[in-house]
Amino acid sequence: MNTHNPNDFRYRVRRSDEAPVTHFDRVPMAVRTLSSNTLFQGEHEIGIEHHGALYRLKITRQGKLILNK
Repeated sequence: MNTHNPNDFRYRVRRSDEAPVTHFDRVPMAVRTLSSNTLFQGEHEIGIEHHGALYRLKITRQGKLILNK
């Protein structure tokens, strides 16, 4: 079962100075966001070079994204 919450990546835990040590606040992070339309520009697959390796990011028939090495 997948328990990943896609909204969690936008937050980091920060210890509050006013609360006890066991209390944590969620603070929004600035995340650079790109539209898939901007990335794909009408195509269904793009290549991403990362540390010398080529990855392929694809849009499936169901409209989901898949990243393959």
